[in-house]
This record gives sequence, structure tokens and C-alpha cells, in this order.
Amino acid sequence: MRCGAGATVLFDTDIFIWAQRGNIKAQRLMQREAERQISLQTALELLQGARNAEEQRQSRLFLAQYHFTVLPLTEAVGHRALIYVEQYGLSHGLRASDALIAATAVEDSLPLASGNAKHFRPIKDLDLVVFKP
Repeated sequence: MRCGAGATVLFDTDIFIWAQRGNIKAQRLMQREAERQISLQTALELLQGARNAEEQRQSRLFLAQYHFTVLPLTEAVGHRALIYVEQYGLSHGLRASDALIAATAVEDSLPLASGNAKHFRPIKDLDLVVFKP
């Protein structure tokens, strides 16, 4: 599955940040998707990355403007993320946060759009859509 009109896509944190900073390619990618999803992990990263309350407010407004759905961290997502860290943590440096995002995409049968291909490429059952800003 690939990104395109009518698709449902899980967006990685980096694409959200690119779009929020005015990157036209990232904004177009988001706009052309029928449904936009992020994992709870991404929502947490966005709020944690804000430097102040106004930036947090802007992130929440951006999510609302683009009608993002935040997908929960379920037991299945947690279990799959644990497996990913065991499989790819030592060999490829996969971090827990990226494992949770990838696991959310796989458990919800969604392609993951990310500019961080290096982080996600080793995960064989992930449908990765590489974004190039």
C-alpha cells in the first residue's frame, strides 16, 4: 500500500514537524490523504518537543486542522513493539519510541509515512512510505 488519494496513512513525527514548519511537500502529503493517523507516541513526542505552552497549543491546533486521529497504545501494539526492540534494538539501534510507532502502523494495517527510513527500514512487516523533504 502506498500514500495517495483515498488512503489512510500513519504519519511519523518528523513529517508532522516538516509540515508545521511550512514544508510544502509534507503539507501536500498530508492534504492528499483521506484519513490521517498518528500514534499516541507521536502525539506525546509533539507535545514534549514544544518549547512552551504556545507551541503545544499550536501543535494541538495543527492536529485539529488536519483532522488527525490519534491511535491508542493497545496491548497488541505494546507486545509488537517489545518484539521489535528485541529484534532490531541491538542490531539496528531501534529505539522504543520508533518501535511503538512502527507497531501501531503494523497492528492497524497502515502504511507508515516517515522521512526517517533508516529507523524503520529493518522492520520487515512494516509498509514504509519514505518521505523526502
